[in-house]
Amino acid sequence: MKYLIVGLGNIGDEYQGTRHNIGFSILDAFAQASNIVFSTQRYGDVATMRLKNKQLVLLKPSTYMNLSGEAVRYWKQKENIELENILVVVDDLALPFGAIRLRGKGADGGHNGLKNIAFCLQTPNFARLRFGIGNDFPRGAQIDYVLGHPSAQEQAILPERAAVAIDAIKAFCLSGLTFAMTNYNNK
Repeated sequence: MKYLIVGLGNIGDEYQGTRHNIGFSILDAFAQASNIVFSTQRYGDVATMRLKNKQLVLLKPSTYMNLSGEAVRYWKQKENIELENILVVVDDLALPFGAIRLRGKGADGGHNGLKNIAFCLQTPNFARLRFGIGNDFPRGAQIDYVLGHPSAQEQAILPERAAVAIDAIKAFCLSGLTFAMTNYNNK
């Protein structure tokens, strides 16, 4: 059985390590922990791995955040992956930094990457792992905050929280969405 795990972010050195690129950061940590490397392919950087009897395709789209759906649709079709086996890892302003929330479907919450994926897949019914980036910014400074780097305090807890996110991804693939939600939401 194949799974498509998509980490959202923007390409380019100026975005590396920013809050908005947390999806890329989590997939990078997953690849490093699994001793696999990404290679540049059509519509993104891709790494494949086996997790017990499952095949995982990790994707970091190279289409910029607002056009992520093109990459997701392409790799879904290319690898013949069922919609219920897609998990998108995305940053979320509504959650405190490091909080994890898995959902099987839902609204885009104003996130343009999720909006474009729903548009390209013609449904919002795909799983997502929202990773909290907090919302400690003054009125009107949302863009600077999202495109800024985590604070020193956030950087200190990021490896531990990324490891929990990776465990949640593994649980999604090995035991299903309901199990992963029950065991990782609000942890």
